Amino acid sequence: MQLVVARIGRAHGIKGEVTVEVRTDEPELRLAPGAVLATDPASAGPLTIETGRVHSGRLLLRFEGVADRNAAEALRNTLLIAEIDPDELPEGEDEYYDHQLIDLDVVTRDGVEVGRITEISHLPSQDLFIVERPDGSEVLVPFVEEIVTEIDLEEQRAVIDPPPGLIDDRAEIASSRDEA
Repeated sequence: MQLVVARIGRAHGIKGEVTVEVRTDEPELRLAPGAVLATDPASAGPLTIETGRVHSGRLLLRFEGVADRNAAEALRNTLLIAEIDPDELPEGEDEYYDHQLIDLDVVTRDGVEVGRITEISHLPSQDLFIVERPDGSEVLVPFVEEIVTEIDLEEQRAVIDPPPGLIDDRAEIASSRDEA
């Protein structure tokens, strides 16, 4: 099974290094020197990591055969994809791979059906479940502990405790103007 582990950003310096947007909780495993990664678009790879280092809080990688800034810049926005065993699980107890979460049924704590996870969006601040509702509409559910209270892979469901307005129109809007 293939797992997107990073997206290549802009070139760094003149010797072929690139910044990467890490999309894995295990960068030391997936993005280690010697790792061979498939790419999207496929024409850019496969790429073998030659070196990696952290600079000013960003991971910088250099790939074999990418020796200058122009070659590095040509890789910008390329996705790096690792091949993993489908039965492999993340190291952390409350960590999941995207493929484990896709197609889970989403229900509220009261057992009300919300829909089915069709995609996971990885944003800088948090991940979002994109949930398709039975009527075909979509709702975005932040994948944070306060809202997603349980992931049950055996039952194939995610239990949520949504705040008012997240999945319905019952939002309560408080305003200091209402007090006057």
